[in-house]
Amino acid sequence: LSLPGVIFPYHPRLGRYTLNFHEAQQACLEQDGILASHDQLHQAWLEGMDWCNAGWLEDGSDGSVQYPISRPREECGRKDTPVGVRNYGYRHKESEHYDAFCFTSNLNGKVYFLKTYRKLSYAEAVQACKNNGAAVAKVGQLYAAWKIQLLDRCEAGWLEDGSIRYPIVNPRARCGGQEPGVRNLGFPDKKYKLFGVYCFKKAGEAVSEKALGGGHPNRV
Repeated sequence: LSLPGVIFPYHPRLGRYTLNFHEAQQACLEQDGILASHDQLHQAWLEGMDWCNAGWLEDGSDGSVQYPISRPREECGRKDTPVGVRNYGYRHKESEHYDAFCFTSNLNGKVYFLKTYRKLSYAEAVQACKNNGAAVAKVGQLYAAWKIQLLDRCEAGWLEDGSIRYPIVNPRARCGGQEPGVRNLGFPDKKYKLFGVYCFKKAGEAVSEKALGGGHPNRV
């Protein structure tokens, strides 16, 4: 807990409640995180986290399932229940499926929104970051940049898992609500839906936030 870090809830393109315990562990690793502990989730709740979907936690590899509620409401376990981290207890790690709560504190580099001349498909986004000497950012990297580097950008962009997100530190009109956070627009069609892209460049490599290649940032 002494590490500066951030908890982020995660589910894959398949949808909510599709991960068993081991798949949840793997999903966090793939997004540059690890399964969070109960203490980390409790700390996030103290800081105002409110999430209405249950997710796996590490907890000494026992695999408990919990979710943090700061604003009780009917659709989240009833309105008259107290605030707190709700606990489903220890669930069957193979056969039961939930989301994951991941923790990341590691950002050995910089996340940035790549300036391109037009919106991009997913494949074009991958190539644009590559042309820029970078890679498409992972979900954990974007959360870490939002929390640790205070990245604030009201533009939706592709991430490595095919989701569309954007980080807001200072909430404002038409930027997804009144709370700071990483906005999630889901998993659109990778081929036909066009967005910007968030790239990640490792520390020690110079960052140019514009696509290379003149008027054709995505030419292979």
